[in-house]
Amino acid sequence: MRRFIGVGLLLLLMAVVSIDAQNESSLKISSTCLGNIMRVDVGPLGGKLLEFAAVMNNSAILITPSLASQCGFSMKTDHLGNAMIYASLQNCFAQNVEDHAFTTTLNLRLHGNQMDEDELYQVAETCQYTAWASREIVCDHNYMEVSVKRAAPHDYVLPNHLIPSANSKWGNPRRAAEKRPVEAGFRITTLVFFTPEERIMEVKEALNRGYGIANTPSRLVLRSPKTTPETYIQNVAGVPMTVLKTSTIFEKKWLAVQIDATAACPLVEGSVSVSSNTIAWYLPWHIDPLISSKQFKLLEVHMGINGQRITTAEMAARQYSLIVSSTHIVIKIPIGAVGGYLKSNVQDNQYFTSYTVEPMVELHWIEDTTHEDTRYKVLFPITTPFLPQPLQVIDETVPNKQIFKLILGPFGTDVALINITFPSEVLSVAECNVRGFNVMELMSPNSSSKVFILQVPFMDPVVLQMTQNGFTLYRLQLTFGLLVLPELAPLSHTAHLEAKLVNIAPPKVFGGCDHQNFYVLVEHGRRSFQTMVGKQMLTPDLGQKYGFMDNGTHFSLVVPFSAPDVVFEAIEQASIRGRIDVIMRNPETNTEIKKFSMACNFHSTLTVCFPNGTMTALAVKLEAVPSLNTSRLTLRDPTCGPLFSNDRFAYFIFSGNTCGTTRKFLSNVMLYENEISLPDESDKSDESDESERKNESEEPVYELKVSCYYDINTIHTLAFRTKPLMNQPYAENGKGELQVAMRLALDKSYSLFYREEDYPISKYLQQPLYFEVELMRSRNPKVSLELENCWATLKEDRMSQPRWNLIIDGCANKVHPYQVVFHPVWVDARVENPSHFKRFEVQMFSFDDKETLSPQLFVHCDAVICDARNPLGGVCNKKCPSKNNEIRGQRQALSHVSSGLINLTQ
Repeated sequence: MRRFIGVGLLLLLMAVVSIDAQNESSLKISSTCLGNIMRVDVGPLGGKLLEFAAVMNNSAILITPSLASQCGFSMKTDHLGNAMIYASLQNCFAQNVEDHAFTTTLNLRLHGNQMDEDELYQVAETCQYTAWASREIVCDHNYMEVSVKRAAPHDYVLPNHLIPSANSKWGNPRRAAEKRPVEAGFRITTLVFFTPEERIMEVKEALNRGYGIANTPSRLVLRSPKTTPETYIQNVAGVPMTVLKTSTIFEKKWLAVQIDATAACPLVEGSVSVSSNTIAWYLPWHIDPLISSKQFKLLEVHMGINGQRITTAEMAARQYSLIVSSTHIVIKIPIGAVGGYLKSNVQDNQYFTSYTVEPMVELHWIEDTTHEDTRYKVLFPITTPFLPQPLQVIDETVPNKQIFKLILGPFGTDVALINITFPSEVLSVAECNVRGFNVMELMSPNSSSKVFILQVPFMDPVVLQMTQNGFTLYRLQLTFGLLVLPELAPLSHTAHLEAKLVNIAPPKVFGGCDHQNFYVLVEHGRRSFQTMVGKQMLTPDLGQKYGFMDNGTHFSLVVPFSAPDVVFEAIEQASIRGRIDVIMRNPETNTEIKKFSMACNFHSTLTVCFPNGTMTALAVKLEAVPSLNTSRLTLRDPTCGPLFSNDRFAYFIFSGNTCGTTRKFLSNVMLYENEISLPDESDKSDESDESERKNESEEPVYELKVSCYYDINTIHTLAFRTKPLMNQPYAENGKGELQVAMRLALDKSYSLFYREEDYPISKYLQQPLYFEVELMRSRNPKVSLELENCWATLKEDRMSQPRWNLIIDGCANKVHPYQVVFHPVWVDARVENPSHFKRFEVQMFSFDDKETLSPQLFVHCDAVICDARNPLGGVCNKKCPSKNNEIRGQRQALSHVSSGLINLTQ
């Protein structure tokens, strides 16, 4: 069970970590059950102070360093501000349910600076643990804990006269002891410590000295700080270990019970050896203070990191090793391996690193004589001294790609690249990336280190070039500027790179134009190039389009003036200046070798003036306005847009008295003028738009003047002959499709309608249903839509039975208990011709089928299209009792529509 809620509280076990703001991210909190301990991960702290408190009976208890070791808590942080809180399942504040379920609740507080409010969190975790051994020993950072079964065979009941007093020698009471389990009513009164001399202590004194003592439903728990006067150092197979050896006395009236509890934890000094690239940790697997029998069996050996077991596959991936020799368990970890972290340091601009890792060992053994088993867990933080870490520059430049590529490292994750100094300038990392240098940071997949990768194109000005003996020599000299966080210690490293390229003679290109084409001739001399025509690669398909021909040493192209790869530079009086670009690239390096550009003027009639006053104009998109959308161009009247447009042209047709065309009288001619431009958006009131417009030029982005001259005094002779018509024009009958749609409105305003995906729709009995029937795709005001018959069925099939009539011959069915009500239709934003619509209302009803209400129905209508100018009777000329229902006109066509499924909600 895990929960995270925001509450207020405090705590005193602190972790202060400062990290660079670039590495800050949102806080993450998680908790994990790890056998007989639990772990809470908090981070990154972002330079804030972390405090935590234990919650018990709705009260929060501050966890001081001394209380942490007494009650089974510890905390550590890494250099990036990530904290780990460890808690024994049997800690002082855990809610213990029959020694099977343990719930620990912690309040977390993050202190920022005075400007920021504290961040408050709560985390609770319930861990299930039933695999208790007869004895469980935990060696944590700051304490050691032993938990033993109270009903173990080594428990003895003593007569009262053999109970030791505070001023008496302990003697050897076991001779007179009787083996019995600890029953209810016994209480802990005395502890005897063997240092190895005997030292007797009352419970109250032991608690005051920082010891933790707990009597759970089935176990005795004793916890001690790592260093106390009652602990002693014992050398076990060459490894120094801190030993705590005790006997606990339980009393009840005239009886007493003694329970022995011993813990032994290894020290770093004497058990760890560090080489230039490996950490080796030695732990004896026959721990003499913990084993009373010479015959015992080692059942399990496990390795872990940060309190959590890891698999054999994970160990292999991280290059860890675990060896069980004849005397020791040996764990070897490569320095810098995943699971730990590197801390950086700078001394005289030399880079040093220290590696911190926290391996864990779990042992499980059983003694043959007593048949008691022991689980032994050690959390063992190891930190190496600072060692010099020479930085390496790996040159991975491939000259043909014409890009320098180098790798610098390895570094710890607490090193940040700030800038790079070149001979001519200093650039930040962001400026390098904008410049196209591509600066990257790459974490190693098999270690906790990282490297920086830099790529610089040969053509950048920071690269020095020198041509000699048919080669071009490229040189890159730079200095990396780095910082170690959070100390902000500066570090620099200089690198020099060189690369050579064979000089390749560029091809020769020739060109010319006629009145409609560009002609390009390339002399390539059998050398292979990638050719770009405009922005397109010259492929076989494009070559066929442009008349590509190659004789082995030359190839030619014929590109039409109107081809999409031609860019238009300018519009002149009777011509357009176009340009074609042909670029040759090295196929191996994708670098430009030769660029050829040719511009020509092509005659083009942009404006045509017709004798009847009609004018046409062609607007061309120019290279200077690449973002121009030609479809947005208009004449002076913004409502006059192009008749046709694409991404290069816009075509307009208008007359001399429309679209804002002006007229001016000159000598013997009349001048009609208009102009094509983008619409004026000066009416916008948005402040940001106004500020942008102030920075723009007063001239429009695009403007093309259109002019037509007409002679005033020119006379033209026109002859014609008339012939009277024999008959008046008439229309013949024909066939076509008329589309009619039925909708169900949400209310009687008929403004919102149910969509197709909304069906089936549920309605209550007698709830109004608002139907609308519309004649689609017709704008003829001379025709009208009439409803001939409307009815309801239980099934979607309009011909199914039973059937209940709603409208008969255009009129409401008088027999229906809820008569149809017709609603008028008025012109609005959606309705152009009211005669094309019919609206009616009917209350929701149900078919009465043997006293069982049917839960659904469908509504169908036969619609008639009438000609109001030529009434012929029938439904088109029907008169109902209500004037609102009167229908007139000639019947033209019949159509059928149906509604979707409507459910009755009961």
